[in-house]
Parts: sequence; structure tokens; C-alpha cells
Amino acid sequence: MEIERINDHTVKFYISYGDIEDRGFDREEIWYNRDKSEELFWEMMDEVHQEEDFAVEGPLWIQVQALEKGLEILVTKAQVTKDGEKFELPMPDDKNQSGSITNQIEDYLGDHFDMDDDSSPDQEMNITLRFKDFEDVISLSKRFDHEDLHSKLFVYEEIYYLFVEFPEEYFDEGDLENISSILLEYGQETQLTIHRLEEYGKVVMSDNVFKNVQQYFA
Repeated sequence: MEIERINDHTVKFYISYGDIEDRGFDREEIWYNRDKSEELFWEMMDEVHQEEDFAVEGPLWIQVQALEKGLEILVTKAQVTKDGEKFELPMPDDKNQSGSITNQIEDYLGDHFDMDDDSSPDQEMNITLRFKDFEDVISLSKRFDHEDLHSKLFVYEEIYYLFVEFPEEYFDEGDLENISSILLEYGQETQLTIHRLEEYGKVVMSDNVFKNVQQYFA
């Protein structure tokens, strides 16, 4: 995948259809399967964030152009005012918009990054973290443990990923925010989905990650 940083708010990247298939996605499926198009998009954005430190925050504008041998995608972060209530987005040129995948991605991001509290869906009660080194997982486990959390540890492309789920019967959004702040001191949040980790990654620990790490690496 080729990545070009335009400025602080905009990044452009190109991915060939061959690269899409190498990542385990069907070229035709991503146009009509919302889940697959979202999964591919977030995987690409995770790579963009790692290489260009382009954090996904606030409303976004996404423009997708289908080329002969791949997709060219332009992502722009909104210009948010100091009061945090208004934002400006560049208006896309309709002739550059391409197909249903654009609408699918825009609809998805609109749901997840809409600044209007009245229209936003409930926050998902889970988080996925990536770790540069397993020592960070050990350090986190020494500091933190909660039996009511559901957790899984994976290795995917030689990187450790921790999936943590917060059961609604034990946690609310306030708990999610407080616990996540601790988790993020040791790992980096990623949009890589649990489905992709389960399909292509290797399970290291299927549950109770913190307790097991404490037991084996005390």
C-alpha cells in the first residue's frame, strides 16, 4: 500500500486489487459487503496511523476513487472549532465519488464519529490494543487485573494484540473510560477487528489474560 501525507489533516493512500486479495479480501466482495469494506478500511487506517501517525479522531470525510488496478482513498479530518460544536469538511466533487463502497464507509464513519450526541449510537464496550513488546503486556498485567473482564491475547504478523471486552452487566461507559486510560498507558489502540484476529492470528491466551500472565510471568 502506498501512503502519501498531504498535510496535518489529510492523507491519501493507494491499494492495489492484488494487495487487497493478499490481505484475505475478495475484490468483488468489498463493494457489496458492508462488514468486509469496513474491516478493510480500518485495517488500512491502522497501517496509515502506524506509518504516518495519522490519528483517527472526530468526523472524517472519505473519498474513494476506483482505478484500473486498485483504489485511491483520500481521508480528511474535520476542522473542529474551539467550542467543539462546529466543524468544517471539504465538499467532495461528485464526479470523483465512486460506487457503493464510498457510501458504505461514509455511513459507517458517520455513525461512529458523529459529534451530535442525539444521533450517536451507544459506545461499544470493548477495546483492542497492540503492543510493541510482550514485556508491555507483562507490565500491564502486574498493575491491572479484573476477573469480570473478558480478554484474549493474539499474535498477528509478529505483533501482540489484546482484545478486552467489558460485559454490560458489570461495567458502564464511565468504567470503560477509566479502565481504558490504564490500558492505553501500555498499549496502542487499534481498529483491527476481533474477527480478523480470530481468523488470521494465533490465539496465545483465550481468556483471563491478566491472571494468566501474572501466573506464568510473575
